[in-house]
Amino acid sequence: MRTSPALRAAALAATVTVLLPLTGCSDGGDTDTAGRSENTPRAAEAAAATTPAGLASQQLKWTPCPAPSQAQGGGSAPSPLPGGAVWECSFMNVPLDYAEPDGDTIELALIRAKAIDGNRRIGSLIFNFGGPGASGVATLPAFGTEYDKLRTRYDLVSFDPRGVGRSAGVECEDDAQLDARYEGDGTPDDAAEEKAFTEDTKTYVAACEKNSGKELPFVGTTNAARDMDLMRQVLGDEKLYYFGISYGTELGGVYAHLFPENVGRSVLDAVVDPTEDAEQSSLGQAEGFQLALDNFAEDCADRGDACKLPGSTAEEVEQGVSGLLDRLEEKPVPGIGSRKLTQTQATTGIAAALYSKETWPLLEQGVDEADGGNGALLLALADSLNGRSEDGRYDNSAAANTAINCADSKERFTLDETKEKLPAFHDASPVFGDYLGWGLMACTGWPVAGAWDTPDVSAKGAAPVLVIGNTGDPATPYAGAKAMAEELGEGVGVEMTYKGEGHGAYNNGSACVQKAVGGYLLDGKVPDAGTVCG
Repeated sequence: MRTSPALRAAALAATVTVLLPLTGCSDGGDTDTAGRSENTPRAAEAAAATTPAGLASQQLKWTPCPAPSQAQGGGSAPSPLPGGAVWECSFMNVPLDYAEPDGDTIELALIRAKAIDGNRRIGSLIFNFGGPGASGVATLPAFGTEYDKLRTRYDLVSFDPRGVGRSAGVECEDDAQLDARYEGDGTPDDAAEEKAFTEDTKTYVAACEKNSGKELPFVGTTNAARDMDLMRQVLGDEKLYYFGISYGTELGGVYAHLFPENVGRSVLDAVVDPTEDAEQSSLGQAEGFQLALDNFAEDCADRGDACKLPGSTAEEVEQGVSGLLDRLEEKPVPGIGSRKLTQTQATTGIAAALYSKETWPLLEQGVDEADGGNGALLLALADSLNGRSEDGRYDNSAAANTAINCADSKERFTLDETKEKLPAFHDASPVFGDYLGWGLMACTGWPVAGAWDTPDVSAKGAAPVLVIGNTGDPATPYAGAKAMAEELGEGVGVEMTYKGEGHGAYNNGSACVQKAVGGYLLDGKVPDAGTVCG
């Protein structure tokens, strides 16, 4: 079963930590020798002081992009853009450990498409599509011409953050092990299933440490933000022009905190709430995905017989979905080849289709077919989120997702602590709550300590940052935009609302949103705080 490039791009741009199911934490590489986190007043000075002059002056060699590596998702080399513009790729050297700036280096993979109007070029607009774990090198071209208006005056640039894709990509389990992992039960119901779940987590963590132990202490968001400032210098820009989506908004906020004087025109879309810790964020996601499912079910019920799913009310439609998941726990159905659709994979597939209203028809069809004994479509949707290609190979998005989150968040949950929290998760979402609740254990036993409870994104003195929240966003609930704008600080965070469905706003096709974003990035016109787009 083939999934569309658009769905894969959306999945890459919005990978939800615990829906993999994995979670996160940050690293010793992001603290100074006294153990202080980067949430200190001297953070920006320390970060700037550790950038080696030799690396800041390095010259990049740009060549036509090859086909993405398997770690980036595989596939074909990106097609030329209208007018014949060619996607170019390069590598940039960065310190492995910014505390030892003259020590070992790693290469970051970059991609760019040059500005259409070179005479009016502003600079480079750097994208991060989220995850964490999304390959920017693979994702930016997947959006095709959706950013062409911005390309009129910017070189469009993205990158694989450290630990992702071709940038010293984190490696954990192999393809066969990952197939078995995703077929496992992500919502254990008895002591035997709990033992299997916890043993699987231990095995996965041990594989990550064995295969990527050297990199794990240094893949946190603080170091990624430092990399972006080095990238700004190497690209020749006085200020950082930035477009962050999903987790990319957290990265953008951390950058603004560390380097407020270097912030140029920036947009944060599908905003992570910087005031929430890992547990609160997961609980908010449970509520967000439940809201998205409610809206899908209401739309289905409103269409009556035109909807394939049984039920004359939204509640009845959802009961049908829950009933399917219950039956799959007892008896998986045939999926793709020899693989079966399990309850956990069906839950992941349903979540994947809720990232965009455009994929609601796939969700409807997938649930209908699985109810009839054919799980191929829901399994293909789950594969898109888990990073599995049709030939059975995985990219490294899940491994990177875990490593980066576990390098950031301090939280580590025992089995008993997790079980105590499950009722609140189930109340938040009867469909997704248990799965997201059990996902809290993803960093249990991780070999690197986390850096923070919540990231510091205060950015006094920075240029305005446009912060866009989507009222129907399942993965980054709407309240996160308001929290981010407030935490950035007065005169910095400018909140804007999009009344829609799916993850993010700009790529939902809203002319209102795109006009506001273009007006700021291209012409420097900051939208009025509180602007609402329908």
